[in-house]
Amino acid sequence: MTMPLLLADADVSRLPLWVILGYLALLLLLGTFSATFFRGTSKDYFVASRSIGPFLLLMSVFGTTMTGFALVGSSAKSFELGIGVYGLMASWSGLIHSAIFFIIGIKLWAIGKRYGYVTQVQFFRDRFDSPVLGWMLFPILVALVIPYLLVGVIAACKTMQPVTAGMFPDLFPMDPLPNGKQHPFHGSVPPWLTALIVCFVVLCYVLFGGVRSAAWANTFQTIVFMITGITAFYLISKALGGPAAASEMVLKESPGNADRSLMGKAYFFSYFVIPLSVGMFPHLFQHWMTAKKAKTFRATVVLHPLFMMLVWVPCVIVGMWAAGLYAAGELRIPPTAAGTPNANAALGAIVRELVQNPLVTGILTAGILAAIMSSLDSQFVCLGTMFTNDVVARVAGKDRFSDKQLIWLARGFVLVIVAVSYVLSLMLLETNVFDLGVWCFTGFGCLFPLVFAALYWKRATRAGAIACVVCTVVTWSLFFWDDIINSGPPVFGQETPAKYLVAGMMPAIFIFAASVISLVGVSLATQPPTASAVAKFFPEKR
Repeated sequence: MTMPLLLADADVSRLPLWVILGYLALLLLLGTFSATFFRGTSKDYFVASRSIGPFLLLMSVFGTTMTGFALVGSSAKSFELGIGVYGLMASWSGLIHSAIFFIIGIKLWAIGKRYGYVTQVQFFRDRFDSPVLGWMLFPILVALVIPYLLVGVIAACKTMQPVTAGMFPDLFPMDPLPNGKQHPFHGSVPPWLTALIVCFVVLCYVLFGGVRSAAWANTFQTIVFMITGITAFYLISKALGGPAAASEMVLKESPGNADRSLMGKAYFFSYFVIPLSVGMFPHLFQHWMTAKKAKTFRATVVLHPLFMMLVWVPCVIVGMWAAGLYAAGELRIPPTAAGTPNANAALGAIVRELVQNPLVTGILTAGILAAIMSSLDSQFVCLGTMFTNDVVARVAGKDRFSDKQLIWLARGFVLVIVAVSYVLSLMLLETNVFDLGVWCFTGFGCLFPLVFAALYWKRATRAGAIACVVCTVVTWSLFFWDDIINSGPPVFGQETPAKYLVAGMMPAIFIFAASVISLVGVSLATQPPTASAVAKFFPEKR
């Protein structure tokens, strides 16, 4: 099969950039318009007065879970490890997410509505009657959300660079590669500018409208990225001569990417822990609290797996095709500092180089950004909500502040988090989006036994909960240090250094086991909670 030359020298159209800027302007207008419905109360800012209906809940929850990890990260990991990445994450997630929405989300919503909770920390502090547990959880949850934010910002930067390459050669020049050839991203919009614009747009409507604006924006962005994702898949497939021809090319040039041979069975099955993370996402908890009633969850539980398939299938397959093109020498992807191809740039590169129409390229790139930004807003609002309710109001007393002051406290912390995320994203640009996301989700997923026990095990104790958190944090930190900080540079086509996998399994399995054992063991070894504490969260059915 003869593939077309993808990188012919030609004048580069700036139309894709104008389309992207137009999309961002439209998003900004929608977000600020939705803020006009803001009722001026902290309850409305934090949980939209618990008035969100089925459609908005479905779209906002799905949009929040589909981040740069799902689009850019999945295509990057498929570029490295092959089509098995779909089963690795999407199959597990589609089933587990819906189950968690049903067994965790609805129950937490009912308890949150009964006692007025807007954050996870409030629930855990009351459930285990432990201020200490609340103070422990706040910094841990914030520390885990920040990498999640970075996934989105880094993914946006890596998407924009290949799409805008060559547009501004005089304004944004780049040094040649070590071999003397022109850098593929010469003249592209630099990461610092992309990150700045993305953070600014999200920040504008989040500051004024809170979680209600985030829900509206997420709904719009979810519709955009689902439609454009399917469209991108069709156009890329057509440019490669159809799915069959494209897959044949992969089998010939990079056969390992066409099956699951690049990952072991134990490694594959150990990933089931990662999707459990949605049960502990603080921003997802906040979206659950916005639901008008329990029946509002029905559409989310039923349709979430289908929506996941519609998003993940095209991205994973396109990542696999990109690996074949790269192996054939027909897709140019810049190297990382370690000399390996930058997998994060695979999706943006193949969109730009195969979709020859600048208008369509701009629309498709806007769709990718929609998925990336659909979680940033929820995470920003969530962190502001947690700081205000779990720190400031807890220390000074909630009655110390008016509703307006509470809202401005939240906005102030959001500004700080955005600034920190911006700086860190530029420092960690070479980090693999998928791997960073997996470590973030591992932390949340291994805390899942805590929320499950809090809702379904009356015998779970304060000491057991604290032991669970401490044990999870310690084991997670040890594995993270060993894998990310203390390991050598990544190798293309290899997931992790061999020393890191125990019996071929991900570290999440061992962290999760430590979490469960510490929770159950310490709870059984200590005095059971009082009858009044149990009765508050496990009322007798009548």
